[in-house]
Order: sequence, then structure tokens, then C-alpha cells
Amino acid sequence: SFSSICSITEKVFSNGDAYVGTFQGMFPHGKGKYTWSDGSVYDGCWEEGKMTGEGRLVWPSGASYEGEFSGGYLHGFGVFSGSDGSIYRGVWRMNTQHGIGRKQYQNSDVYDGCWKEGVREGSGRYAWSNGNMYIGNWKDGKMFGRGVMKWFDGDLFDGCWLNGLRHGSGCYRFADGSYYFGVWTKGLKDGHGMFYPAGSKHRFLRKCSDRYDEKRKRRLSHNPSTNSESVIPKVKRSISERISYSLLRGSGSISQRTTSQGEDIALGDSSRDMMTCDSSSALSQSSLDDKTEFLETGSIAYEREYTQGVLIKERVINISRLSRKSKQRCKFHAKEVKRKSCVDFFEGRKSYYLMLNLQLGIRQAYIMITPVPIREVRQSDFGDQARIKMYFPRKGSQFTPSHHSVDFYWKDYCPMVFRYLRELFKLDAADYMMSICGDDGLRELSSPGKSGSLFYLSRDDRFVIKTLKKSELKALLKMLPDYYKHVKEHDNTLITKVFGVHRISLKRGKKVRFVVMGNMFCTELRIHRRYDLKGSSQGRSTKKDRIDETTTLKDLDLTYEFHMDKLLREALFKQLSLDCRFLESQNIIDYSLLLGLHFRAPENLISLLEPPDSLHKVETNPDRVEGGISQGELSIPPKGLILVTHEPSSVSVTPGPHIRGSTLRAMSVGDQEVDLLLPGTGRLRVQLGVNMPAQANQKVVQDESASVQVELFEVYDVVLYLGIIDILQEYNMKKKLEHTYKSWQFDPMSISAIEPKIYSKRFLSFLEKVFPAEP
Repeated sequence: SFSSICSITEKVFSNGDAYVGTFQGMFPHGKGKYTWSDGSVYDGCWEEGKMTGEGRLVWPSGASYEGEFSGGYLHGFGVFSGSDGSIYRGVWRMNTQHGIGRKQYQNSDVYDGCWKEGVREGSGRYAWSNGNMYIGNWKDGKMFGRGVMKWFDGDLFDGCWLNGLRHGSGCYRFADGSYYFGVWTKGLKDGHGMFYPAGSKHRFLRKCSDRYDEKRKRRLSHNPSTNSESVIPKVKRSISERISYSLLRGSGSISQRTTSQGEDIALGDSSRDMMTCDSSSALSQSSLDDKTEFLETGSIAYEREYTQGVLIKERVINISRLSRKSKQRCKFHAKEVKRKSCVDFFEGRKSYYLMLNLQLGIRQAYIMITPVPIREVRQSDFGDQARIKMYFPRKGSQFTPSHHSVDFYWKDYCPMVFRYLRELFKLDAADYMMSICGDDGLRELSSPGKSGSLFYLSRDDRFVIKTLKKSELKALLKMLPDYYKHVKEHDNTLITKVFGVHRISLKRGKKVRFVVMGNMFCTELRIHRRYDLKGSSQGRSTKKDRIDETTTLKDLDLTYEFHMDKLLREALFKQLSLDCRFLESQNIIDYSLLLGLHFRAPENLISLLEPPDSLHKVETNPDRVEGGISQGELSIPPKGLILVTHEPSSVSVTPGPHIRGSTLRAMSVGDQEVDLLLPGTGRLRVQLGVNMPAQANQKVVQDESASVQVELFEVYDVVLYLGIIDILQEYNMKKKLEHTYKSWQFDPMSISAIEPKIYSKRFLSFLEKVFPAEP
């Protein structure tokens, strides 16, 4: 109480500290000034022995803080002036920068934006003293996600970033007016792209330029920055033996979670190399779709393909002709989607409402099942009564929150079973829920097949959500007990990982069913090619004019055979046989092997980094590349793929949404568990279907195109990612079998109940040719 607060008193402690101010009992309370024996001084408000309220703290080094305190911590809004001359003005939480703030560094760089636990995280703008500027997203103090980098010489990159490097889709605008649209992996061009020389008249290019200029005008006029985080001196802890614990218990542990200059991204002079991009982010689809709209006929552009910064293909194209083809294709696909969509009941915003309902349902089901005690899976957990059913009115109810979608009913199938499946797959329940139900939401993908299903991808790329037909749902629930048993017995199974099955129903009777699966291509390396392989030739090719980097190719499009370490191959085919036997037992047919390839640039391409002059005579400055670094300076690893003995401390052993099982052994290192070493990139754990190294031999090298094309090599080092998909198509349609077996020269009428077995036999026989054994 007020009466118990003493008048202003001066007290000197036995350790040399001194306090002048008011007390409450034994503790400083009210206003007062505390001086530590080393010269640190706090002058401000106190509450029961803790710095609380407005105050000023000065350290012997000359650093100072003036602002809000709480419970002995720097907490609230305040200004910190470092001994090195840096100044931070913004929000603090528990002694660390956390919230919105502006920091001016000793080298005159300036950062304006969000902070988390002492590092830059969220949206922000960084301006270097040399004139470079980045506006976009940050994570762990590095550029991460979508962002725009503009250099002092006029070059600009708008696209995706990862850990300070360009990574993903992006557009690079050169100061001379030329553009490159493409894909980057860890700072290097990697995959397909289009280069438009200066002077190209392209609607998208003009939109891109205008959009950035307008965005820049709207920004604040500060200078951003980032070099080194200041180290905040610790508040001393001593008043006396009794007072020190209570008085400065918190202030003696100001967080040092800031980054030193050596650890941070030093973008001041070499910022061109230190770009980042979130692989889960991408340029807006509308922007990329617009890039084929041109105003001038007869213009020339270059279609290029890179592997880790090495140009391996280039052809000159007539962009006006490409524009007409692209427009026709877009019109065709629009009709297809409209005709085939299986969820055409949300009118114009069906996709938005569908995603929102899905997130609401999964979040609420997670809340309901989490408190249930851990127990073994029972037979009853697979039955018809093993369901969670809820009604979600817009206004909310006793058990459901209010929302902005339409009223709907939710059904969660076999929740206890899928809870244990997620545990078998070593997925953290909270991470799973937040990945799908987080604020960033889901994004819709175009269907890669003819089923008419909708596909959604979580923003972190970890999970794929697919709409199911009623027959597919029944097939999945029927096989679920055996699927659970198979997964439990075989850690290395390549069959699709299934994490949940749900249904959304509207009052008027419309129903949509979903399955949540792991995304096999959520990988640390970029997937350059992807194939859906069945072992059939009937309709198993892709039209050339429909192929781009994201196209899933088919059997007849595969022009490689893959040679692997003997033990890796044996492990692969052992598990393939086990998985096919399981699918046979379930009468499943028409499944596929989904194969992803990451190509490595071999040593013999170093001399080919600069393409022939004849292919570049249209460019105004052929030696110029983004960021001012010539292609000849890129460092290509001396060897693409190296297997080394597995070291758990050197690689991540945390399983991802498609990874589970043991580390594989390789004969080349003496039958030891192995990691894949990628010089200049990193070290990865080799598991079945994940990070598997191989050599790809191209069987046919030809190009019938009329365009000029250059092929530079036929043998590639590749990293393989693979798994079995489409496991829900039960054998029940004779026509489908007749179509499939036609290419195998079987008489469909002579095939009886063993047809699934024959399918798996032919499937494995085909894969043995794709992955031949060494002689």
C-alpha cells in the first residue's frame, strides 16, 4: 500500500552497489536510481524490486536503453543505442527485439520491419549504405520468401528467396531493359527459363516494371540495412544476497540471440550472391501466365535450361507464335476444368470456401482428439462408428467457432487410426495442424490427371490434399486396416503416406471428400524432371507443346535408364516387391511410380559455361549476368555425387512428410550406412526413395524441333525421389483393364482373379529395365 512505501532513502550495499529512491519493505518501489559497482546505472520506475515502467539504463560500455521495462526486462517500446553507434527504435519483449522496429547500423545500413526473438523475421525493408535495397519477407535474419532486391546500378530481382539466396521462381530485370524469367536453386539458375533481350515489347514486362515503381513510391523513405546485430550488455545482478534474486532476476539475462557480423548475411558489397527464396512461394500465377502476351510480332527471345548455373540448352524462339499457342492452350484448359470439376457447388468462390471449411474442420478435429489418452489401435477404430461428426454454422456453436464460409457438416474418418499413422510417420501433431491450418492457408494446384479431382498444397509444401470420389473413399477405408499393418511392419514402404480422410457436406446434400498425403517432392533439392510410370505404352506420352518444367511426364517420355549402387538398388526392389504384394492383396491396379529427378552439373561443363557467341548476338551485353557476376566465375563441384559414411550429427535425421525408415547402406563405402555429399550444396541422409544417387544415361538424344537447339551432354549425375501413388483404384472395371493390357499383348478375356498380380509383375518388370542391374 501507499503508506508502506518509505520516503526517498539512500542505501549503499556491502558489494558497492547503491540505490537512491523509495522502498516498499526491503525492495525498491516507485522511482529511484540504482548504481552498480561496475558503473551501470538505472534511473526510473520500480515495482517490488524489479524495473517496471519507464526508465533509462546505461552500461559502462556506453550503450544505453530508454523506454519501457516490465518485471526487470526490457519490455515494450524503447530505444537502444549500442556502443558501436547502432540504434534500434521499436518494440521489445523479454530483453530482445520482438515486434515492429527500425535499426540503423554502424555502417549506415537501415532495416525497417518485423523482428522475432532478436532477429529479422516477417515483412521488412533493408537498405544498404551503397544504395542496394531489399523489400520482402525475412526468416531467422535472412531473406526468405517473396521479395524484391534492387541494386544501385539498376538491376532488379522479384521472386523467391531461401536463406539469403534466390531460390524458386523469379524475374530478373537488367538495367539495360532485358529480362530473365526462370527458376533459381540456392542462388544459381536451375531449370527452364526465358530471356528477353532489351527492347522486347512485352505486356508482362511493362506490368512488372510499373508494379515495382508504384510499390516503391508507396514505401517509406528510410534507408534499410543488415550487417551485424548489436550485443546488448548484461544488467548486473547484485544488490545484496537477499535483494539480487528478486530485484534483477530477469534483467541479468538479457538475451544474446543476435547475430554477429560473421554469421549474418553480409549483403553490403556482395549482396548479389546472397539472395534467398522460399520454395513454397512463387511469383503470382497471373504474372507468369501473362508473360506470353506480346505487342510486337516477329520478336526474338531465348528459351534456356540451366543445371546449377550451367547453361545446357538454348533455343531461339518466335515469341509471337508462342503467344498464340499459349492463348489457345489456356482457353482449352479453362473449358476442361469447368467441365470436369467435381466440386462445382460453391459458385465463383468454391475453392476459397472449400479450403476454409477444410482448415476449420481439421483444426477442430485436432482440438477434440488431442486430449484423448494414448492407447493401442483397436478393431473398433476402423469401423463405421469411428467417426467425428460436427456441424459448423456461420455464427458458431458450443463446439465450433464462428467463420466466414457457408454452413457445413464435417466428418473425420477413423481419427484414432490416422492419429497413430501420423505418429508412425513421426509427424508432430501441432506442426501438422499448423502446416495445413496456418494463416497462410492452402494453394490450389491444377489436376495432373483426368480424374477431375482438385489438389491443394500446404504453404510449406509438406502436404498434398486431394478430393476423392466416393468409390475411392470406400476403397481406402476398406484397405485401411491392412494399410495400417503394412506401414507398421515396413518402415521403408514407398506407398503414399496417408495422414487423414475427411468429408464436407452442405445442407443441400453436396459432399466433398478429401485425403491428406505427404508431398513426395517437398525436398531440399530442386526437382528438374518428374515422371508417372506404369509400365504401359497405351496413351503414355505427353504432347510436346504441353511440356514445361512442372509437367509430369509419362512412360514413353522417359529417355533415361538409371544405374545405382548395388545395395541401394537391392533395397529399392525389395521394398517395391513388398509394396506390390500388398497392393495385389487389396485388388489394387493401375498404380504408378512417381519419379523425381534432380540433375547435377558435371565437371566437364566448366568449359561450356559461356555459350557460343552466335546464340547471344541479340543481347546488348553478352558478358552481363544478374548481379554483375559472370557465368565463368561460378564454382562447379569437382564431382557431382559422393557417398560417405553416415554421420547423424552432420545431417538432419528428422523425417519429413514423405520420409520414414532407416538410412540405407551402400556397397561403395563397404556396406555402411551412407550420406550423400553434394560439394558446394550440403550433406543429405540417403533413405529409400529419398536422396538416392544414380547415374542417368540418356538412351536417345534427338530433337525434331525446327528451332535452333544445342545438346551438351548425354550422361548425368542425378538424385532420385520416388514413391508409389494412385493406390485407390480398385479392380472393378473391365474396360480399364482392356485399355491397360492392350499394350502388353494379353488377352483380357483370359485374365481372371489374378489380374492384379499380373499388373504388379509387369510393373516390376518395366522398372527393372528403367533401373538395370550392373553386369
